[in-house]
Amino acid sequence: MICRTSYQYLVTSFFFFLVGGIFAMIIRGELITPEADLLDRAVYNAMFTMHGTVMLFLWTFPSLVGLSNYLVPLMIGAKDMAFPRLNAAAFWMVPVFGVILMASFFVPGGPSQSGWWAYPPVSLQNPTGNLINGQVLWILAVAISGISSIMGAVNFVTTIVRMRAPGMTWFRMPVFVWTVFAAQIIQLFGLPALTAGAVMLLFDLTIGTSFFDPAKGGDPVLFQHFFWFYSHPAVYVIILPIFGIFSEIFPVYARKPLFGYKVVAISSLIITGLSGIVWVHHMFASGTPGWMRMVFMATTMLISVPTGIKVFAWVATIWGGKLRLNTPMLFALGGLVMFVFAGVTGIMLASVPFDIHVNNTYFVVGHFHYVIYGAVVMGMYAALYHWFPKMTGRMYSEGLGKLHFVLTFIGTNLNFFPMHPLGLQGMPRRVASYDPEFAFWNVVASLGAFLLGMSTLPFILNMIGSWVQGEAAPKNPWRAIGLEWLVSSPPTVENFEELPVVVAEPYGYGKTEPLVANPDRLEVAHESH
Repeated sequence: MICRTSYQYLVTSFFFFLVGGIFAMIIRGELITPEADLLDRAVYNAMFTMHGTVMLFLWTFPSLVGLSNYLVPLMIGAKDMAFPRLNAAAFWMVPVFGVILMASFFVPGGPSQSGWWAYPPVSLQNPTGNLINGQVLWILAVAISGISSIMGAVNFVTTIVRMRAPGMTWFRMPVFVWTVFAAQIIQLFGLPALTAGAVMLLFDLTIGTSFFDPAKGGDPVLFQHFFWFYSHPAVYVIILPIFGIFSEIFPVYARKPLFGYKVVAISSLIITGLSGIVWVHHMFASGTPGWMRMVFMATTMLISVPTGIKVFAWVATIWGGKLRLNTPMLFALGGLVMFVFAGVTGIMLASVPFDIHVNNTYFVVGHFHYVIYGAVVMGMYAALYHWFPKMTGRMYSEGLGKLHFVLTFIGTNLNFFPMHPLGLQGMPRRVASYDPEFAFWNVVASLGAFLLGMSTLPFILNMIGSWVQGEAAPKNPWRAIGLEWLVSSPPTVENFEELPVVVAEPYGYGKTEPLVANPDRLEVAHESH
């Protein structure tokens, strides 16, 4: 079973999640006290650069690709992804990325110290004079990640467009599939900009060009445009599948149809379109003209509308439902709360006067982590618990799952909430030492980080223990509605021996009409195994 590409993605990405978490705890260990007394400044800079790079490129993206790899073919009634070999090739670039990135610890000068955004002129510094240095390895690793992502995007879009089961029209697709489709469209259109910027930065570093070097007439702000033109939409590449997870989980545990299904589905495509016209809000303090600030402030606020539609739809789905607070539902609810908080601070940051006031402070760090950890990681945990019985054929321990949720929810808020008052008080980000007046909130944040590190232990114990000797899972333990719940747990190698014929919309809770026309034949086909 572990040979499935989706499992390889999930296991590999979780390993790097632990690595990135260790880097985070080292950073927070330094920040317990105002003095830089644990790490050398260069090592500290390398730590936060590697933490951000690992968490984004080696945990968040690959884990969501792995989950999507598993679920999309099942949800649309396909036997596999459209291009299985391309799928495998895209995966194997992930560990190559990881090896190259970690190899930077062993080159002269150590890893990149320019942050995961690699802004020049900081990223153009090469004190050792070596051609092979940490920054060059960082660029090569990110380029490999981009190639992998483009290959995956082509595969997902082709699979969703061309391989849906008979009767699976666009408005019979689960919202998760809609969100994966929308996210991969962003990848196809946005990654070329990041790749172009990375190649030009590499040329500046290695062959002496001057695209971004101000000492030679280059423009470092141009790199910011290249970087954020992709990297802000990349946030939606990450969060859209999480929105899909919420849309799958809430109806199951509320026993109600998803409120406003078609509007929720279409709003994903609207987010995709708007994501390409908001990137300059990262550059309000970069000498951006006043008219441009106003335009991008408006577009940034506008993109909150389709996002808010989803939130209202989820609340309406939950409202009045027969709630079952199983572990997946707890994590989904926790992720929703975190995302709403992140959305409020995001609207605050969209306002030019406020953004300039807190620019380069911990307020921005807190907002970002409420999205990436609060919403994305908790949403990912919700998905892993929800589909764990399907993926492994085993049930997990509810007790350990709920302990994991409590530790994660408390740890997340202890870690990241203090960053908001710190930012409002003026504490700059990316610093190893700070004024003593900021000490209290930094101690609280560091304790939260260590609690988050501890919170992974019950999860690991639960997953491994349940997979090895957990109770056998029935085909549909949650009484959910969806094609993936019509096949055995785990599914056979090709998912479906006889393709389902879809005759109804998803989320038909409380309705009598079947989802497919041939459920009995599907069951017989899989029982024969």
